[in-house]
Amino acid sequence: MIGPLNHVGIAVPDIREAMTFYRETLGATDITQPKPLPQQGVSFAFINLPAGQIELIEPYGEASPIAKFLERNPKGGQHHVCFEVDDIHAARDRMVERGMRVLNEPRIGAHGTPVIFLHPGDSGGVLIELMESPKAGH
Repeated sequence: MIGPLNHVGIAVPDIREAMTFYRETLGATDITQPKPLPQQGVSFAFINLPAGQIELIEPYGEASPIAKFLERNPKGGQHHVCFEVDDIHAARDRMVERGMRVLNEPRIGAHGTPVIFLHPGDSGGVLIELMESPKAGH
C-alpha cells in the first residue's frame, strides 16, 4: 500500500531564513517560492532534490497547527514524513481498520492532492502524512 517517500516536512519559524540556509549553506538550487495554504494554517516552500523533496512549513495565521510544535522547538525541526498512496480514501479506511488514529478527513495539501495525517502516538512518535499520488497531467 505505501508508495514512495514524497517529502520530509520541516517546521521553521522563518521560511525565508530557512530557504537561505538550504541555498547558501547546503547548495540547494531548486527551491520554490513560498505559498500560503490558509486552509492548513501554513505557508510552504519545496526544496526539490534529486530524490524527493523537503517541505519547509511556517505558521500561517494564529490558529496554525504547527505553532505549538514551534513553541516546543523554537528553532524548528522535522515535523512529518510524507508517503504517497494510490487512493487516499482507501488508505484512510485501511489505517482505521488497522487501529491507526487518522487526524483529519482527506483535504487538499501543498501538492494539490488529497492528504491525511496519522497520529504520531500510533507510529513510533512520527507524524505521518499520506498523500494521494498526483495523477498524470496535474
